[in-house]
Amino acid sequence: MNNRENMLRAARFEQPERIPISVGISEGCWDHYSQDALQELMAAHRLLFPGFKPTKDKITPDCVPWRRAGQPYTDSWGCVWETAETGVTGAVVKHALADWDAFSAYRPPSPEQHNGWCPIDWPSIREGTSKWRKKGGLTCGSLRHGHTFLTLTYLRGYENLMFDMCDDHPQLPALIAMVEQFNRGLVERFVAAGVEWMSYPEDLGMQQGPMLSPDQFRRYIKPTYERLVAPARQAGCVIHMHSDGDIRELAGDLIDVGVAVINLQDLVNGIAWMEANLKGRLCIDLDIDRQSVTRFGTPAQIDAHIRNAVERLGSRAGGLMLNSGLYPGVPLENIRALMDAMEKYSQHFS
Repeated sequence: MNNRENMLRAARFEQPERIPISVGISEGCWDHYSQDALQELMAAHRLLFPGFKPTKDKITPDCVPWRRAGQPYTDSWGCVWETAETGVTGAVVKHALADWDAFSAYRPPSPEQHNGWCPIDWPSIREGTSKWRKKGGLTCGSLRHGHTFLTLTYLRGYENLMFDMCDDHPQLPALIAMVEQFNRGLVERFVAAGVEWMSYPEDLGMQQGPMLSPDQFRRYIKPTYERLVAPARQAGCVIHMHSDGDIRELAGDLIDVGVAVINLQDLVNGIAWMEANLKGRLCIDLDIDRQSVTRFGTPAQIDAHIRNAVERLGSRAGGLMLNSGLYPGVPLENIRALMDAMEKYSQHFS
């Protein structure tokens, strides 16, 4: 069973061969750690890094411009970004529509030419998708992280947007419709390119609770989500969503929208809560903790944490994936423990 089939089976509860696992190494790690040590870890974990070949050459990751420290970047919407650490997306320092007076003259980007961050090359995407499908790979499309709610905050500023929602600002529906129309154009183009997995990444949660009330989400954001998901669902795509933070109050709404796979954080939402409220209802793409256990725990605690998650959320039928994002600061012995445990317990139900 290849990785494509295994992923689809896990998402659809069709008895995958193993739990799909992944570790993403952020760009800053290659300057923070010994490159030889990182490569040794990758070479030792073939399930996580299939086909990886160590090199003696210095690895310099190609970092997208909005994740480059000291270089302000203007995105497709005209919002200016800055980050203090290469490899980490920073924050908007200039909101394109901080003042509603600018709205009448404002022109949004075109989905034919932009993806929200930068220019997009649809002929290359269609060609790449076709080639990958012929090789047996899982063909995927994705809106940019923060495609709807967060884009509204990038344009208006978070506090401004919250006041807009509370005040029922008369121009807010038109702004939401503008953002939706742009994203709908992207979704339709990905579907036309033949993707079978469509991702809708957007952080909705804080450390405690969501960034907007459930009522605000249902009024202003959920209807847009439903319309953005519809073309991909109709084409038979797996609908994947990512959100950082505590989204427990919104999880039922996301299921209503049609999300089939949800990538959410483990400790901030709680393994027990997920077991009681999500297990079996949709596939849980579990984001392994990077705030406490992985960063400050022992290798034994990391192993126990991942085992507990697998035993409580997994099943032979599927419905569980594990992923982790690696950023500078995690001890190397903890990185090894994380990778060891993910590979070991990915075969727990085999």
